Amino acid sequence: MLSVLAIVLPIFGLIFAGWLARRSGALGPHSTSELNRFVVYLALPALLFDVVANAHWQALWNPGFLLSFGGGTALVFAGTVLLQRRRGQPLADASIDGLNAAYANTGFIGFPLAVAVLGTAALTPTLVATLLTVCVLFALAIVLVETGLQREMRLHHLLWKVTRALLRNPLVLAPLLALPLMATGTHPPAPVQTFLKLLGGAASPCALIALGLFLGERRNVPEGTGRTALGLGTAKLLLQPLLVWLLATHVFHLDPVLTHAAVLLAALPTGTGPFMLAEFHRREAGTTAATVLGTTLVSVLTLTLYLTWVGPSAG
Repeated sequence: MLSVLAIVLPIFGLIFAGWLARRSGALGPHSTSELNRFVVYLALPALLFDVVANAHWQALWNPGFLLSFGGGTALVFAGTVLLQRRRGQPLADASIDGLNAAYANTGFIGFPLAVAVLGTAALTPTLVATLLTVCVLFALAIVLVETGLQREMRLHHLLWKVTRALLRNPLVLAPLLALPLMATGTHPPAPVQTFLKLLGGAASPCALIALGLFLGERRNVPEGTGRTALGLGTAKLLLQPLLVWLLATHVFHLDPVLTHAAVLLAALPTGTGPFMLAEFHRREAGTTAATVLGTTLVSVLTLTLYLTWVGPSAG
C-alpha cells in the first residue's frame, strides 16, 4: 500500500496544489485558461511529437489494445447516450453526458501516472489511448452535438467542420507531423530532441496543476445534478475499466503489461474535454463540472485500490 501511495499521492498532490492556488487567490481567474493553453498548444504536443517520432509502427499498431480500450470506451459512451435519450434528454446533452462517462483523462493524468506505474514503456499505449479519446471519441461527440443542435441535417457539412477542427488541434497535429519520422526511422537532430525533452517534460506537472486550477474554480451547480453526476462517475470509474478488462483478458488476450495499461487508463477520472464542449455550445455544464470534480477526487481511492490489488508494476 505504501508503495502505491508513493506513486499516486504526488500525482494528485500537484492537482491539489493547483486547486489550492486558485482557491486561495494566489493564481487569478485567467490562470486556468492560460496554463491549459500552454499545455494543449506547447508542452503536450511536444511530448506527443517526441513519443511518435521515436516510436515504431509495431508498437503503435496493436489491434488488441486498440479494440480493448476503444471497445470499452465505445460501449460506455453509446450506452450512456442511449440511456439519456430514453430519459428524454436532447441529443446534444445526452452526447455530453456520454463523454462524461467515457472520456478518460489520459492527457493530463494518464501520462504521468502510467509512466510512474509502468515506466517509459507506458508512453506508447498512453499515446494510443489519448488519440482514441481526443480524436475518435471527441470527434464523434462533436458530430452528435452538432447534429442535435442543427435543424437541418447536413452531414457532409458537419463532417467537414469536425475534420477541420481536428486538424487544427495541436494534440492531433503533433503526432501527425511526427509520422514521417517514425515511418522512415529518422530521428530529429540533437538540439531538436533536447528542445522536445525540455518542453515535453513540462507537460505532466503543468497539466496536473491546470486540472487543479480548473477544479478550484467556484461554480454554481444547479440542484439535482449530484445524482446524475454520481451515475456518470460510477460508469467512468467502475464500468469502463471493468469492460476494458473483460475485453483485454477474455476476448483479445493481451499480455499482462498491456492489460494493466489499458485498465489503468480506462480507470482514470473524467477529463476536462466534456466541460469545454459544453461551455463552447452553451449547454448546461453543472453536471459536467460535478462529474469531473467528483471522479477526480474519488479516483484517488479507486486507483489506489486497483494498484494495490494488481500491484503497482503488474506484469
